[in-house]
Amino acid sequence: MAEVTLDKIVSLSKRRGFVFQSSEIYGGLNGAYDYGPLGVQLKNNIRDMWWKEMTQIHEDIVGLDASILMHPRVWEASGHVANFSDPMVDCKQCKSRFRTDQIDLSAACPVCGTKDSFTEPRNFNLMFSTHIGAASDAGSLIYLRPETAQGIYTEFKNIVSSSRVKIPFGIAQVGKAFRNEITTRHFIFRSVEFEQMEMQWFCAPGTDDEWFEYWKARRFEFYEKMGIRKSHLRWHQHGKDELAFYAKDAYDIQYLFPMGWQELEGVHNRTDYDLSQHQEFSGKDQTYLDPATNERYIPYVVETSAGLTRNVLMALSDAYEEETLEDGETRTVLRFHPDIAPVTVAVLPLVKKDGIAEAAKELELSLREEFTTFFDLSGAIGRRYRRMDEIGTPYCITVDYQSLEDRTVTLRHRDSMEQVRIGMDEIASAIREANKNYKRVEK
Repeated sequence: MAEVTLDKIVSLSKRRGFVFQSSEIYGGLNGAYDYGPLGVQLKNNIRDMWWKEMTQIHEDIVGLDASILMHPRVWEASGHVANFSDPMVDCKQCKSRFRTDQIDLSAACPVCGTKDSFTEPRNFNLMFSTHIGAASDAGSLIYLRPETAQGIYTEFKNIVSSSRVKIPFGIAQVGKAFRNEITTRHFIFRSVEFEQMEMQWFCAPGTDDEWFEYWKARRFEFYEKMGIRKSHLRWHQHGKDELAFYAKDAYDIQYLFPMGWQELEGVHNRTDYDLSQHQEFSGKDQTYLDPATNERYIPYVVETSAGLTRNVLMALSDAYEEETLEDGETRTVLRFHPDIAPVTVAVLPLVKKDGIAEAAKELELSLREEFTTFFDLSGAIGRRYRRMDEIGTPYCITVDYQSLEDRTVTLRHRDSMEQVRIGMDEIASAIREANKNYKRVEK
């Protein structure tokens, strides 16, 4: 089996309409990407699967969609204004910029090879700033949010009073965040505009360790539900040099990307730091009156924070395979779990004439209400199978002359390439059953 490289993922993403470089006709914008027809569907499917997992399966988690723009004091309370910067150096020769923790200042520039060419380290603010209102002055300065969690904390009291939730409970949110990354790299892994899927779990002090372990287990299980190979996932505990000063404990779920093991999602015990900070900076009470104990306290928070855009890269990387068939031909296939595949089923008429195309279209329309479908009548049937394999479509239905006689069609499974004859009226239930029992076979 051929090695999966980032270059292959980038090439397929553009060729098949998953991800494009933003503003490419103008030379592109570094660290910014557009999601094409298949990419946006893949991203939405992953988002919807996460949302269902958090808010539908767990009755004690509610949703939120907070504003991207927030009062600037929010970012003072969170520590982003004072601390959210990286010491950077520039090469005087080639003008390349590096974070000081990623380079040996006594060595030569890794880009141009010039020695003793680095500037003095200086802080570089990672938050994008803008202005609100007609006047652009200090009083109108605001920021694009660098994370989605703070909106959850600032709405904690409103949600408690309006939703009748009781601790322990969680607040889930999916939304965009922005970071002025200097070292954008590895395609969509690190970009200036990205999406996060976060859940903040509020619990009583003293119960946080138990909930921390609970959410570690649940979040790891989620990726197995997505069909991600377990051998490509692992835990990494933050050491003392990585742990935020306010955090009690922190673990990352790492995935084996084409460029190596990298963070996919963090599970953090944030203690009562966040609500305490917002209570101090806003002057508004953030305590919770526990009806079970009549005790008032500031809740502890266990955070689960995953990158949606990183999940897209993970899904592409994990699904990508170049398979050599028995006849020596090589097919490129994306082995997506059916629940996240951009197209669930393709309907392919064997020929365009004799009413076959019309019968196939009628079948495709009947399946649309339940599944994401695709209708393709262009080219040889084998070539059409390969196109569907390359975008990760789990099932193909071929309508032929026999279909007109007995209302049966050929159902082809992507992973095994097995083909079975089945009645048109049984297709929907067969796909539902196959989705339910789907299991990725590791090779």
